[in-house]
Amino acid sequence: MQSDILVRDAMADDYDKWRPLWDQYNAFYGRSGDTALSEQIVQSTWSRFLDPDEPVHCLLAECDGEIVGLAHFVFHRNTITIENTCYLQDLFSTPVMRGKGVGRKLILSFYDRAQQAGTVGVYWHTQSTNHTAMRLYDQVATNTEFVVYRQSLRNT
Repeated sequence: MQSDILVRDAMADDYDKWRPLWDQYNAFYGRSGDTALSEQIVQSTWSRFLDPDEPVHCLLAECDGEIVGLAHFVFHRNTITIENTCYLQDLFSTPVMRGKGVGRKLILSFYDRAQQAGTVGVYWHTQSTNHTAMRLYDQVATNTEFVVYRQSLRNT
């Protein structure tokens, strides 16, 4: 099945196919209903993907003309190398396509993009309860056992 999956950059006319996946991804992480991202954030995110001056990028996985997965990543500087690094911020495949190579293909394409950009490393986070994703991640990367701390600086 993996050979039937095409990974490519998002294009302006992909919005209507990307948005349902983005909404499903956010719902998976509890961002739906009252906690959903604002429309302003969604539109800003999408426009960043299409702006060549932005460090934020979107890859889409396509199978039989349907968008079945997404990967969003951000290039940024860091303090331990001269080269930029790359953060895989979001990775999602439609539930029906899980286990069919979509996530792996997106990650490998992400690796290619990061390498082409001259980065020396990539990284990402996942919830410790996301065992399905972690089975794949353990095959394609090293679990560093780092713990992520977060604090919102907005008043809600």
